[in-house]
Amino acid sequence: MTSQQQITDFLANTPIAMAGVSRNKKKFGYTAFKELRGKGLDLIPINPHAEEIDEIPAYKKVEDLPDNIKALLIFTKKDQTFSIVKAAKEKGIKHIWIQQMSQTPEALAEASESDINLINKQCILMHYNAHSIHKFHRNIKGLFGTLPK
Repeated sequence: MTSQQQITDFLANTPIAMAGVSRNKKKFGYTAFKELRGKGLDLIPINPHAEEIDEIPAYKKVEDLPDNIKALLIFTKKDQTFSIVKAAKEKGIKHIWIQQMSQTPEALAEASESDINLINKQCILMHYNAHSIHKFHRNIKGLFGTLPK
């Protein structure tokens, strides 16, 4: 289970790369990227089909990221998650957050086989300066005792 300390450690490693940032402004990968950046989180987009997203240079794949990137947020489709976790592990990225609905048993196993700070089954939008519906969801989880401690 994810702890609050793991989340704090993850968020302390900025800039954070984000795989699965969509160019389509109606997709969750784009809206999450925009919302998190709007709240002040320093994100670097990864999208194999984009040169930039919202005027921020995008990287085609994890392997192309600068060596100073130590944290990765994954918002991809499930069929892409394992290969992204594997590439991040090979790149030496030590903090990986697999957004809800992106995790697979294979990706979790791959990340768990090392000293990676792995966060899953959590929505980053509830943990980073949460407001609106995300704050409501956070409060509900707190009410039921399912927030990381």
